[in-house]
Amino acid sequence: MSVEEKKIFLASPRGFCAGVERAIEIVEISLKLFGAPLYVHHQIVHNRHVVEKFSSRGVIFVDSIEEVPDVAHVIFSAHGVSPQIKIRSIEKKLEIIDATCPLVTKVHLEAIKYSQDGFHILLIGHKNHAETIGTFGEAPDKIHIIENCRDIESMEFPPDTKLAYLTQTTLSISDAKDLITALKIKFPQIQSTGSTGICYATTNRQEAAAKIAQEVDVVFVIGSQNSSNSNRLKELAEYLGKPAYLIDDESNIYPDWISGNIRKIGVTAGASAPEELVTRTVNRLRNEFQFTEIEEMKIKEENIVFKLPQELLRSAQFEHRKRT
Repeated sequence: MSVEEKKIFLASPRGFCAGVERAIEIVEISLKLFGAPLYVHHQIVHNRHVVEKFSSRGVIFVDSIEEVPDVAHVIFSAHGVSPQIKIRSIEKKLEIIDATCPLVTKVHLEAIKYSQDGFHILLIGHKNHAETIGTFGEAPDKIHIIENCRDIESMEFPPDTKLAYLTQTTLSISDAKDLITALKIKFPQIQSTGSTGICYATTNRQEAAAKIAQEVDVVFVIGSQNSSNSNRLKELAEYLGKPAYLIDDESNIYPDWISGNIRKIGVTAGASAPEELVTRTVNRLRNEFQFTEIEEMKIKEENIVFKLPQELLRSAQFEHRKRT
């Protein structure tokens, strides 16, 4: 590559995963069926642009189910909720539409199974993340959250205790692997489902980010600050020795980040970031900073599609019959 050339490497896969696409489609359909105001428990996905666009159309995001008026429609976000929130929603006679990612639901079901079988569950995840909070609610007397090795060191169980581990779906692959190894060393009897629990989209995006990090001088990760999987992409690039920046959109790019000898930029996006933001970022880098050459580095295809919730499909069919 000559000195004059400036190049953008685009990671692929990047951006929306099947769970996010499903959650956003659920809100879109619900707006058409039920109109505004429409309530969503927690942010539907962790992306500022997505949340702001829906808010402008009458979607109200709440952190407590008590903020939702009785008998209203409420959507549970892609991150899932605890059984306690579901029970309270029924008590308030809310019309529930569950947008929980099916892969998160799978973790909930595993937590229920293990707890019913008498296991204590060591849940690897971030204590304040919505997904971990929801999973913990399935068996709060049996689940112990692990964020780091210090948590493992401080845990003690009788030798005959039945133990199993689960993970939040959006963790760093390497961090989760290290914690699982530490768990197995301290608790040799611990069981697992046979997989890390980290979802396919998180895995694919981390592998793609690692590939472009090897080729570039700096990495931009498009995603919001509260997006777990976006933060993991930034941390991964930094671990591989490259400066990395988590940006909401193209307006967050500071010229100093790409001055001097920066000739190759890597761009990826977290699983809740719209492709529109990637396009806008690339356009600014191309038009303002003359990074005119673009190469997409694809590690694999993604063709997973999750079905919409039955309750939403039934409502759509009912509305269709009413109109015809």
